[in-house]
Amino acid sequence: MNATVTAVALSLVSAAAYASAAVAQARLAGRTEPGTGVLRLLGRGAWWAAVGLNAGGALLHVAALKYGPLTLIQPLGALTLVAAVPLGARAAGRRVSRIEWRGTVLTLLGLGALLLTAGGSAPHEVLSLPEALAVGAGTMAVVAGLSRPGARPGLRHAAASGITSGVASALTQTLTVSVTGRTGPLFSWELLVVALLVSAFAMGGLLLSQTAYRGGLGAPLAVVTLANPVAAAAIGLALLGERLQGGAVSLLLALLGTVAAVRGVVLLSRAQAQYAPLGAEDAPAAAPPSRLVAGNPGPPGGRLLPEREQAPVGGV
Repeated sequence: MNATVTAVALSLVSAAAYASAAVAQARLAGRTEPGTGVLRLLGRGAWWAAVGLNAGGALLHVAALKYGPLTLIQPLGALTLVAAVPLGARAAGRRVSRIEWRGTVLTLLGLGALLLTAGGSAPHEVLSLPEALAVGAGTMAVVAGLSRPGARPGLRHAAASGITSGVASALTQTLTVSVTGRTGPLFSWELLVVALLVSAFAMGGLLLSQTAYRGGLGAPLAVVTLANPVAAAAIGLALLGERLQGGAVSLLLALLGTVAAVRGVVLLSRAQAQYAPLGAEDAPAAAPPSRLVAGNPGPPGGRLLPEREQAPVGGV
């Protein structure tokens, strides 16, 4: 029980760090041209702030993986969504809409149902090197299909980011348990290979999420939040001997939770289409300011209204 409480506490702080990082990434993505390369991002302080927050969240997440199984730790990442959606709305200078709240609540209820079915014992089994390499190869194939050239940045990139991050967590748990439980030499070439895979997938997940957030924060973050625990839990159940609690009832609860979470993602996706990406207020005006009210992006159809036709402030 003490191990479970420790794992949950570490996961809570980790989720807060990840939420702040997601908002920072979304704001940066809204101010960045689509063709901007990685080298241009390296010269921006906002990018390094997001990297620092992600790194802090990752370290806390690694510590949590020492005390709890993947099927327990990964669904707690849903708390990132709880914090990030209102934080993102505040950063954009607006209120969280009803549909965003509904989508967030449904996503959290679904992932909460998955959390209830998870086991609570500390992890003991680890992936062998062939298993780790097979998981890595399969993940790269899936991610390549989701993020192929020509694919529109958005939910497919978010799904790829979530899968990549979930696999990185599974490999990290293997690395953590192996290092802390070794009685022989601390380092070996097998662990070095796993560490390289973790680094590659963690950085890949970060870059993919940066691309996904160009379309906004809510829906992409929801997809990342959903894909991450699903990928990690699949590895835990298939290869690490983790089991769901409660048998057939637990399986039904997990299925209902998945349906609710997917519905929440759909609602967030619809809500996101009503708002411009974070940082859009920094874009140049489309017409002389003498004829338009500054800062008003216009109706969803895209037609900018003359000043006399503008709706009163606070009418939303």
